[in-house]
Amino acid sequence: MKRKLAILAATTALAAPAMAEDLSVVGSWSSLPLHKQYEAPFWSETLPAAGDFTVELTTHNQMGLGLSEIYPLLGDGVYDVAMTVADYAVGDAPELEGLDVPLLALTADEARAMVDAARPMVAEIYRDRFNAEVLAIAPYPPQVVFCNAEINSFSDLEGLKVRASGRMTALFLEALGAEGVNVSFSEVPGSLQNGVVDCAVTGAGSGYSAGWWEVSTHLLPIPLGGWDHVVTAMNADKWSGLSAEDQALIRAEISSSFEEPAWASAQDALVNDIACLTGNGDCLAGEARDMTLVEISDADFEKARGILISEVLPDWAERAGGDWATRWNDSVGQVVGVTIE
Repeated sequence: MKRKLAILAATTALAAPAMAEDLSVVGSWSSLPLHKQYEAPFWSETLPAAGDFTVELTTHNQMGLGLSEIYPLLGDGVYDVAMTVADYAVGDAPELEGLDVPLLALTADEARAMVDAARPMVAEIYRDRFNAEVLAIAPYPPQVVFCNAEINSFSDLEGLKVRASGRMTALFLEALGAEGVNVSFSEVPGSLQNGVVDCAVTGAGSGYSAGWWEVSTHLLPIPLGGWDHVVTAMNADKWSGLSAEDQALIRAEISSSFEEPAWASAQDALVNDIACLTGNGDCLAGEARDMTLVEISDADFEKARGILISEVLPDWAERAGGDWATRWNDSVGQVVGVTIE
């Protein structure tokens, strides 16, 4: 009888379906295209359809999280997966600033090459600083400059108050003679309207969606703020508790169904966003606006890039410390043809 019961129990166990893996996921800004078009469909539909996962999805703005809290809370296991702009985490990891450097990538392909070169360093930073496993790195569109003032060149930014999109961008603006001002994304329209800032940096599409064209007149379409890369990471303890099969499935699906499509649309999105903001070209997202498109001369661009390389990058290397400058030179630097002295 005991033997029969043991066989019955074993048979029942083999027949029982595997339990679904529950994932609590915190996405980036809920109002922006990256979340609407790629993050939400991937976590809500694509991954559950590909494997046995149950996903509870929200976003950091819906939760009211402080931007600098997102990855530390992920490391503590408050949720399983989080994604937001890497620049929000540089207070805890200054070496992470080397992922997204202004003016070095002017196209999506160039930005992707920089990310691919930096990915091993980024993965190490997230494991060491945030107890997290990096799953994907996707771009917001290039971080361009909206101004409620007449500008015709980089030199016209001198003396203006400019909301930066990250610490390196703020330092770069200060090196150009502007005053970097810390203003949250949601507060920018009021700040531009009331003269708290003269200009502000964000993605062209983000500025269009948020109505920045209502309170600014001139658009500088150069990626003065880099590409604001969004890092998707999973709590390392949660990751290590998954089966090898589930880990492989997540990596394959997030690469093919989230990361690759987001990158593929990045360059066309920039062209469309500029058309929507300025009326130069067809706007596929809605009604075109009439901001003034500012063209930067080659000489002006090279002067600004020289300031970045001679002043801003060495400053970052000193703050990051260790061998980060050497590692950056041997990876990202080789891709963009820049060496930090």
